[in-house]
Amino acid sequence: MFPRSFIFGASMSGFQFEMGNSDNSNEIDTQTDWFVWVRNLENLLNGIVSGDLPENGAWYWRNYEKIHELAVDFGMDTLRIGIEWSRIFPTSTKEISFGEGMLEKLDEIANKEAVEHYRKIMEDMKSKGLKVFVNLNHFTLPLWLHDPFAVRKGEPTDKLGWVSDDTPREFAKYAEYIAWKFSDIVDYWSSMNEPHVVAQLGYFQIMAGFPPSHFNPEWYIKSLRNQAVANNLAYDSIKKYTDKPVGVIYSFTWFDTVKPKDNEIFENAMWIANWNYMDQVKDKVDYIGVNYYTRAMIDKLPNIISFQDFELNWYTVRGYGYACSEGGFALSGRPASEFGWEIYPEGLYYLLKAIYERYNKPLIVTENGIADEKDRYRSQVIVSHLYAVEKAMSEGVDVRGYLHWSIVDNYEWAKGYSKRFGLAYTDFGKKVYIPRPSMYVFKEIIQSRSIEHFKGYDPYELMNF
Repeated sequence: MFPRSFIFGASMSGFQFEMGNSDNSNEIDTQTDWFVWVRNLENLLNGIVSGDLPENGAWYWRNYEKIHELAVDFGMDTLRIGIEWSRIFPTSTKEISFGEGMLEKLDEIANKEAVEHYRKIMEDMKSKGLKVFVNLNHFTLPLWLHDPFAVRKGEPTDKLGWVSDDTPREFAKYAEYIAWKFSDIVDYWSSMNEPHVVAQLGYFQIMAGFPPSHFNPEWYIKSLRNQAVANNLAYDSIKKYTDKPVGVIYSFTWFDTVKPKDNEIFENAMWIANWNYMDQVKDKVDYIGVNYYTRAMIDKLPNIISFQDFELNWYTVRGYGYACSEGGFALSGRPASEFGWEIYPEGLYYLLKAIYERYNKPLIVTENGIADEKDRYRSQVIVSHLYAVEKAMSEGVDVRGYLHWSIVDNYEWAKGYSKRFGLAYTDFGKKVYIPRPSMYVFKEIIQSRSIEHFKGYDPYELMNF
């Protein structure tokens, strides 16, 4: 049983959900690196991006009341939303220094219309009894901080994104401004979402379609370190104005080894993918947001790869975890999502235990879900992963909530609209949100505070752990 204090809801972001009316230029946020990235000719011709455009999306910016009502109708008590840095500050804040009068000066150049609109969104959530969970950065950066094309081509630029040592300070200004404006209404704060993904896919695994797609292992390390510095500065900035929980949201991966108990590569993988960043921010978080989708299967590299003070002694084995065929089956016999991600709920259980043991902080599952347009597996994903959460809690792990990704279909970054994660199907043309069967399953779990009713149906033995 999940206690009454356990929060149930869904997560969204800004860029992936807000836009939806290509005819209204005032609603379109043109000032992010991702906005220009997905319409770049080189990216389009080389298949780096889908060709889908974010301004044709779910239109949360105007339809927020409908989506909030949907959440309430299906028993949710919390929604995680994102604020877009570039909407608040479409122009540079670098000339404004920390210190007395900083907030007033920031207020003079802030986009007041965007600030007021975000407040309307939050006030509507509150009026419907929803807790307001705000994340300040979800992948995108303002163009005045990041020119992904100059970076990729090696052209001189000071717009290096998270590689620049200026960016953490600018982020802290932005975070303090948002806390100053919204501390009276926000229940949970998060500095950033999945910093490792930004670094890894931007500078290491560059075929994933993330800006700037520039292979540079040293910049991968620096980007991650600067994001850790940004979190730590932002934590202090936000805490000046609120005693509400402030955390960070991280995409954790569980690692299984081809040879059982191959601890050398297991520990190396867990440190690089999970602990490296979290160790740098552990003293500046009140809780840890756990995003989890699947595992990775790894084996030993014949030769160790070294860069700076990093060593990599493993590689990912195809056919498991994130490396399956889209819509097929993993070599384990389990289904894979339309993204090619194996359904592996025990990885969440193992991670919750490991994270809590290492950091002793409250945990919130801030993302978990599946790309599954036809809703074949989503109910089983929800049930099996909540089984993992419940099992971890029964063994003493302090988990405070579960937020599904997501409530409606959205713009899935470089993949556009081809990957659908919503509990509700989105008709992007009509801007209509139609609950899938899995949404009713989620509602029943929330109402009963238990998965017991659904445990008997487990055709792929997902809860056999």
